[in-house]
Amino acid sequence: MDRLNPLGRALPLWSSEEGAPIACIEKIKVMNENYVELQALFHEFLEDGVLMGCSEEMLRKSVSQMALGELSDARLA
Repeated sequence: MDRLNPLGRALPLWSSEEGAPIACIEKIKVMNENYVELQALFHEFLEDGVLMGCSEEMLRKSVSQMALGELSDARLA
């Protein structure tokens, strides 16, 4: 059985680089809030882009590339 986020079954289980789950409830709350905000922003981004004539596939790819780039940049800092 998969381990679940203790504060929301539909949210990821936040873990460290070593794979250990984050145990601090306050940290989990912050990550959950950020995740939900990011989901809403992404939905708005897709909706606006499609209404303006952009390809949904292209929009999704651009966000994916941005996220991967941000993760790489964050690891260097």
